[in-house]
Amino acid sequence: MSTKAESNAPAVICQSCGFKNSPPPTNGRCVNCGASLEALTRGPRSREEELRQRYQQEGFSLFWAGISLGVQGVLTAAILVGLPMFIPALDFEGANGMLMSIPIWFSGGLLVGLISPGKTFIEPVVAAFLIALPTVYYLVRSETVRTLPVFMYVIMSLIGVLFSLIGSYLGERIQMGSLPKKKAD
Repeated sequence: MSTKAESNAPAVICQSCGFKNSPPPTNGRCVNCGASLEALTRGPRSREEELRQRYQQEGFSLFWAGISLGVQGVLTAAILVGLPMFIPALDFEGANGMLMSIPIWFSGGLLVGLISPGKTFIEPVVAAFLIALPTVYYLVRSETVRTLPVFMYVIMSLIGVLFSLIGSYLGERIQMGSLPKKKAD
């Protein structure tokens, strides 16, 4: 139930994405990007402050970390384990499995970056790291011909985690679009 004061409150424009929040949200966050809405008494930020604030993550969301874990876990299991069950010619064991994991984790990070509200590009990285542990174990244990030493699996999984960060950051950038245009004074 909204009060008359809430319905007459002026719209608050997010300084990060330029979205017009009408009526102002009660939790102090932008409805569009999730950025913290600063008090209106503070003067406008400089262009440097605006750019610095725009791409900073303000916290860690367990909800989006769980979604990232689910997305990347399902993608990894479907392609590395499930696909070879249906198409035996696609056997991703050993180095081939790790080479497939890197674009899978990049794609998972990109997907979560595109769909998550606000700035959540750390969550897919944590999920990729947690998925990398059982993936390395599975690929080392399932290889029939030793193609890589274990430390190379670890290095390739860390490269995959890095690509997950790149993917999630790109997803966030695509989702947020370009900076709002400055109004002529």
